[in-house]
Amino acid sequence: MKKAAKKKMTRKQAAGRTVPVLCFVGRSNSGKTTLIEQLIPELVRAGYKIATVKHSGHGFDLDTEGKDSWRHKRAGASTVLVLSKGSLAMFSDVDDDIHLTDLRKRFLDKSIDLILAEGWKSDSFPKIVVVRDQIGEVPVSPVGLLAVVSNKPVEVPVPVLDPDDIAGVAALIVKKFPKRTQHALDA
Repeated sequence: MKKAAKKKMTRKQAAGRTVPVLCFVGRSNSGKTTLIEQLIPELVRAGYKIATVKHSGHGFDLDTEGKDSWRHKRAGASTVLVLSKGSLAMFSDVDDDIHLTDLRKRFLDKSIDLILAEGWKSDSFPKIVVVRDQIGEVPVSPVGLLAVVSNKPVEVPVPVLDPDDIAGVAALIVKKFPKRTQHALDA
């Protein structure tokens, strides 16, 4: 019996779909980044092409002082792109705060299967809340609440998963955001 050949998504098909977003929210040092870092390989093994977006309310600086890109930005360029074989980085001035939907539309390839976003607790995107002590640590919109990840008991109307249950969290994500197959895109 021959296996069916895996078809690649055409540009037209990819352009017509919206990449789903799953936000991970919680207070600082609650384990959001570690959880996402552990989930990425699980989801990649399941066949997903993952993008991540991190919201930082404190500002950041990724460019290295003295490097060409840093020098270009410091000289006044509003956007600097650095390209090497297989990698692209961009440093750009932005208005106060770009909404996640705008980031998705402007910068993320539609061949991505799922965006894992850290932050955006007040948006209506589906979200997983990561808590250490109690659910009220950070005010979170109940709209789109998919699950809570906590090592302590929490009373909520959604599944509560242990932070060490990476396979369980990944299974919940796969169920909520099934990977879009070529067949489903053709329909």
